[in-house]
Amino acid sequence: MESTLGSKVRAIRRSRGITQAELARRLSISASYLNLIEHNRRALTADLLVRLAECLPIDIKTLSTAQDGRAVTELLEAFGDPLFENLDIVAGEVKEFATNSPTAAQGVLRLYEAYRSARESAYNLGNKLLSGSELPGIFASKLPTEEVNDLLQRHLNYFPELEEGAEALTRNAKLERDFLFNSLASYLQQTKGIEVRIEQPGNMQGALRRYDPVKKILSLSEALRRGSRNFQLAHQVGLITQDDILKRIAADPLITTDESRALSRVVLASYFAGCVLMPYEPFLQAVKDERYDIDLLGHRFRASFEQTCHRLTSLRRPGAEGIPFHQIRIDIAGNISKRFSASGIRFPRFGGACPRWNVFEAFLTPGMIRPQLSQFPDGQVYFEVARTVRKASGGYRGPRAQYAISLGCEVSYAQEMVYADGLDLTSREAVVTVGPTCRLCDRMDCEQRAYPPVQQPLSVNEDVRGVSFYAPPSS
Repeated sequence: MESTLGSKVRAIRRSRGITQAELARRLSISASYLNLIEHNRRALTADLLVRLAECLPIDIKTLSTAQDGRAVTELLEAFGDPLFENLDIVAGEVKEFATNSPTAAQGVLRLYEAYRSARESAYNLGNKLLSGSELPGIFASKLPTEEVNDLLQRHLNYFPELEEGAEALTRNAKLERDFLFNSLASYLQQTKGIEVRIEQPGNMQGALRRYDPVKKILSLSEALRRGSRNFQLAHQVGLITQDDILKRIAADPLITTDESRALSRVVLASYFAGCVLMPYEPFLQAVKDERYDIDLLGHRFRASFEQTCHRLTSLRRPGAEGIPFHQIRIDIAGNISKRFSASGIRFPRFGGACPRWNVFEAFLTPGMIRPQLSQFPDGQVYFEVARTVRKASGGYRGPRAQYAISLGCEVSYAQEMVYADGLDLTSREAVVTVGPTCRLCDRMDCEQRAYPPVQQPLSVNEDVRGVSFYAPPSS
């Protein structure tokens, strides 16, 4: 077991208000032996780990090294803020802090998030004052989107209860893939007395889906294409039929506000809809047969490119797993609106991502798949594919939002994907060096560096210009 588990046990025990002697008694070991474990001087055996999970109880996932890695990355990103520019903070100290004091580390991250929120609110307030606009309530805590992202990451984007609920619905409603919309609409009418209507966009008041629980009418915009209609209908079925499960998952301590809980239920209902459109076993078999051809899978299951990518990240059923993917969605301004990682890659939480990622270059060739071998500063290489997606909600005058989606995995899995055919996955020349953010990347020879790295002090030579302002030439 990892030598740092003892520190985590100590932090969790203290957070529960349990004395060392009491926990030792529950584990049937001596207090002195537990003391050695908590100070990382004795290994935490698998048997003790199981008993520990029963005694406290705890979620064993909280002891994973992946959680450590995320905390270290996020702390380094936070300490990369100019606020800490004069402090000599090194990565080793941050790692030790996150490992030995995980609760305190999360506390520091929450404080930093609150600071950023207050700073942004003050900036917005200043703009409002200058423009003479009304002053709404502006201060907020951690963003709901961030809390929901943390919830998905905690569960590795796999929710067995919703998978089972979708399979039960398929059986009970006798859903047929070629007639999915009619099957779902009939199921709602017969079991819930809910009428499904297709309405003209002008009658939808800007909405694509609108449910009236009093009149029991579910209206869907005719602007939705066939696959999107199926998805929105399945989404509403999930909200109605899986309500208890959605509420139970959204009651996670990670979710702290009513807004976050509501957003969680919406995101989880979309997960359920993906399970209905792309049932686990048939979808996994198709994935293997077609070698992760996203467009082909989307056509077969009548799902969009983004929906298909999201479903690929959720194939984590024990004994029947797909490739452990990471996924990110950005807009043309670089804002990250979705992120998830089962591959081990670290996404930035507080700043923009590296512009050398193919997810940004996808905007240059809309609608085309762009494969890339990406190497991070720690030496890890990932294989990624990126493509733009458009979201239209009306006719000629309707808005058309454009995003880029990137789906990736460790390079060892790349040969399972059709997109790697013909590529030399061992070629050093084919690898693009990227980083999580400029502040966390120590490559000083990058021509696209926008900020100095947090690991090195800023050194400026007035008489020498490197490939970028922060990248001096080799001596």
